[in-house]
Amino acid sequence: MSVDMTTNSFGVQNRTLWEQVFAHLREEILANRLAPGTEINEVAFARSLGVSRGPLREALGRLAAEGLVTITPRRGAVVTKLTRTEFLEAYQVREALESLAVKLAVPRLDDERRAHLHALSDEMVECAQSGDVAEFFAVNRRFHDVFVQGSGNARLQEMHSQLMAQMGRLMNTSHELRGGLEQSIAEHQAILAAVDAGDAERAARLLEEHIEVPQRVLDSAEGDVLFDDEPDPPDTTD
Repeated sequence: MSVDMTTNSFGVQNRTLWEQVFAHLREEILANRLAPGTEINEVAFARSLGVSRGPLREALGRLAAEGLVTITPRRGAVVTKLTRTEFLEAYQVREALESLAVKLAVPRLDDERRAHLHALSDEMVECAQSGDVAEFFAVNRRFHDVFVQGSGNARLQEMHSQLMAQMGRLMNTSHELRGGLEQSIAEHQAILAAVDAGDAERAARLLEEHIEVPQRVLDSAEGDVLFDDEPDPPDTTD
């Protein structure tokens, strides 16, 4: 499936041209305006963006490194689809990264960051009460990001960012995996209580259990709701 994008006019920015193209395409993919399986025709996309194919190719290479596009012979760049197995594996890696982030972050959290966590917890309650599921999970993501950023580990932050970019498109619609929002709120509040007590090990253990909930659902038939299509088979033509 090809997409004919409208012309995008880039403003003056302190970024190279390929970085501007990369940022634009990344946003389109994460917002699902470029859906999984979309073929990115270099000639058409370069023309629509008003750039040469060189910057576009550099941007596509960076997107491929993040797992957002897959580059194959003859077919070129295609917006990546995650299979059910790949998404489950990504959840397992996320659990490991965020557990480590909590252990590193809790001793480093100052009063301002703790207050921010409490404010985010309160926001989740408000979103649940108003039935705003999309905003609930946006706030949920920010809650988890406090630990990742508070870890002080740049490599962990980079790996987590790339992983969440790959998972993000599905996570925005994956509340089927989590179940009731009230249970999720209770789990976050338990994590927060352990943080307030300065118990990094307990906070990390509770966070692991929290992340394992959708994994268990995903590992059952109920998780299939997110994966209607398997990825296209590789091009093996000569």
